[in-house]
Amino acid sequence: MSELMQKEAALRAAMSEYRRVVVGFSGGIDSTVVLDEAIRALGSENVLAVVADSVLFTEEECQKAVRLAGDLGVRVRIIQLDYLADDEVRRNTPESWYRMKRIFYRALGETAADFGADAMLDGMIMDDNADFRPGLRARDEAHAVSVLQVAGLFKTDVRALAQERGLQNWNKVASCSVSSRFPYYTELTEEAINRVKSAESFLRGLGFATVRVRVHGDVARIEVPEDRFSELLDRREQIDARLRELGYGFVALDLAGFESGRMNAGLSAAERRQVLLG
Repeated sequence: MSELMQKEAALRAAMSEYRRVVVGFSGGIDSTVVLDEAIRALGSENVLAVVADSVLFTEEECQKAVRLAGDLGVRVRIIQLDYLADDEVRRNTPESWYRMKRIFYRALGETAADFGADAMLDGMIMDDNADFRPGLRARDEAHAVSVLQVAGLFKTDVRALAQERGLQNWNKVASCSVSSRFPYYTELTEEAINRVKSAESFLRGLGFATVRVRVHGDVARIEVPEDRFSELLDRREQIDARLRELGYGFVALDLAGFESGRMNAGLSAAERRQVLLG
């Protein structure tokens, strides 16, 4: 038996512990594998996909998640989350990641109770244990279960399993809260958030699937993979004109290339410990 088959068996065993579940579903590959496994193990009538809708995530991502869950044959419930009503989130402090996840898990727990579920599941994977993930603390407090971690799955395992199962988004680019585009302690407003969404949507429309527009005052710093630099620079006049039209004073290309979680580099080790441990 291959290592992937062993992990798939472990995932199946972990899921068999439950009778009825809700799955926090983002439409990303990790939560898609969780949802697919839950349907296989428990039957679609005992599974509810819960999609969070918030200004900090694009409407496109929300609707894609709803459609994908529907394609998998499971019921979907959208929960509206006003993250910016929380002071820590609005001020974009290091604590904001924990606070956002706490808000999410509370809403997920209420949905689980309403659905009569005996567990609420998320899509955390083993890789998350080695990264700055304050959400793990909120998950543990809420007693949510990361079944992919229980089964020992890393991102490479999840993609391989998803491709093997024919899941349509097996190679989907990861998305993240738009708050990650701003330096910590930057006040978040809907106007600034929507400007970033428009800028990234424009760049994705040009073919840059993996892209971030980080904001520093009136500077838009674009991150794309290094192998896409020449293509972006070939369209620099078009990109510069559009982003200036959106309200940015300066548009720059980050020569270090795309890196997930780049803004976390500004946090000290002490700040990270404080947030992770509470």
